[in-house]
Amino acid sequence: MAKKRVAAIVKIQIPAGKATPAPPVGTALGPHGVAIMDFCKAYNAATEAQTGTIVPVEITIFEDRTFSFVTKTPPTAVLIRDVLGLEKGSTNPGKEQAGTITKAQITAIATTKLPDLNANDLAAAELQVAGTARSMGVKVV
Repeated sequence: MAKKRVAAIVKIQIPAGKATPAPPVGTALGPHGVAIMDFCKAYNAATEAQTGTIVPVEITIFEDRTFSFVTKTPPTAVLIRDVLGLEKGSTNPGKEQAGTITKAQITAIATTKLPDLNANDLAAAELQVAGTARSMGVKVV
């Protein structure tokens, strides 16, 4: 069987288990002629265990208008907000604090994110998570 030729790769972030044909899914997939409802059903089935969190997805669209997708881990900022119970980060990160995060919490987030980060080991992943936390106005202790 011949390999399918890739027509496009689309990356979007959608709440887990709540994909609908409305934007952003419809506007991202519509121009490529993909069956949007088929994607929504498959995505919702694949992410039903993570309902409530934002889950990035990378959709590979082939020339025959079929698709395959790979879900990624939630964004680091979303994981930090969930761990700390914050609605959003600081509006003025250098001067105001939105909260405080511990080394153990950073390690837990880095362990979750490690497959999707461009880090060689857990220590490097922890540094990336700590940097994201600082840029959100969260104090790292």
